[in-house]
Amino acid sequence: MAPVAIGAVLLLPTSWLMLPSAVVFLLALWEWLRLAEVEDTLARSILLACNLALMVALVWGSRSQHAGALPLFQVAVVLGVAWWLLSLLWLRHYDFAARHDGNARMFKLAAGTAAIVPAWCALALIHASQPSGHRWLLLALLLVWAADTGAYFTGRRFGGQWFGGRRLAPRISPNKTWEGVVGGVVLAMLVAVLGALVIGAHAAQLPGIALVAAITVLFAVAGDLFESLLKRHAGLKDSGTLIPGHGGVLDRMDSVLAALPVFALGKIWLGF
Repeated sequence: MAPVAIGAVLLLPTSWLMLPSAVVFLLALWEWLRLAEVEDTLARSILLACNLALMVALVWGSRSQHAGALPLFQVAVVLGVAWWLLSLLWLRHYDFAARHDGNARMFKLAAGTAAIVPAWCALALIHASQPSGHRWLLLALLLVWAADTGAYFTGRRFGGQWFGGRRLAPRISPNKTWEGVVGGVVLAMLVAVLGALVIGAHAAQLPGIALVAAITVLFAVAGDLFESLLKRHAGLKDSGTLIPGHGGVLDRMDSVLAALPVFALGKIWLGF
């Protein structure tokens, strides 16, 4: 699927990219609703339609002569980053909303909208930015992929050696290590600097870009852990079965959902 995603990011204009990306993000939300234990198909369809209506409203409300402005998208991105900061508290308190009741379901439904819609808005904002927005979006995705690779190999080689055997989140994801996080952050920062130079960033911008990359990866880890938390609460191994042999769409996108709003906000704030 990677060549298709890369081709779409590099070749499609933003308005056209937003359409297939909305489909993918809504498929991930469909699986999120399953993890929130909304079993009734009609109820899930109505909730999905409500989120689609919110996306359409954001597009409608952001119309302006400047195609890349998207003011409501910027607001959504800020709210998305705020949500992921709040999610850190949820991750710390594992049992919050763990019961199989209506209150827990409402929290998880709200979390789904707060994760999916801002990430989609961030994708559009990054891609629409000038110049070379399509390349910056590809770099944002590469950071997540590089972080996964660096975390895997560093965790396998050095797991349990640098931090006294402490695991990252043993109750949520026992195999994740702090050593893996360090390896993922380092490789992502290297990819960010090299990628920014290829795109055309100035040398003075590189420290800021590396910092944004590091923070982006840390939030990506939080996104991965949060989906693992939802799956443990629901007693499920995979979010879905839409990708044969690889679980669901949400399993492939959990890190991206948290990473995109952070990268977009950092890009806007630092102006690269």
